[in-house]
Amino acid sequence: MHISAEFLLTSLVVVLIPGTGVIYTVSNGLFLGWRASIGAAIGCTAGIIPHLTASIFGLSAILHMSALAFQLIKFAGAAYLLYLAWMMWRETGSLAFNSYESSAGLWRIIKRGFLINILNPKLSIFFLAFLPLFVSPEAASPTLQMIILSVLFMLMTLVIFILYGISANGVRSYVVNSPRIVTGLQRTFALTFAALGFKLALTDR
Repeated sequence: MHISAEFLLTSLVVVLIPGTGVIYTVSNGLFLGWRASIGAAIGCTAGIIPHLTASIFGLSAILHMSALAFQLIKFAGAAYLLYLAWMMWRETGSLAFNSYESSAGLWRIIKRGFLINILNPKLSIFFLAFLPLFVSPEAASPTLQMIILSVLFMLMTLVIFILYGISANGVRSYVVNSPRIVTGLQRTFALTFAALGFKLALTDR
């Protein structure tokens, strides 16, 4: 099956654009280390699976038509982002580096990343419009082609997010010994999560 360069380029641009998942991964890389950033990247990538599955099987079309379902999921996602913002703001100045090095801590990070993406209904609508654009009309199995394109998109997301997280971890040593910088970054990330939550709650489809 031929994978178009347009699909790869468009997917790369979409993944590179800083969004909630990128911010979450970077914040973990800065505050908790490279293992935490990889866990965040895995969680955010896994959170894409339900949306891609919905797009492949046409379930996102139902979500698109049901304004109530869309609004309920949207507000749940916004509430979760506000919760993360509150948690990070509350921990300002008292965050213990490497506190998530245990397997239990990493699993918590993965679950949070998963929830961040799964509670964003706009991803389903995005993939409903995005994936079909690159499915060849002559494809013997359009569903199989969409699955392959989905897997490629997820692999690209995982790799890019890991690179974001590792890059953030690379400058971690410069901030770890500066409480003022740590506090400023924590508050910045907290406000960013809050802003994204309000944006998700207040904007239309």
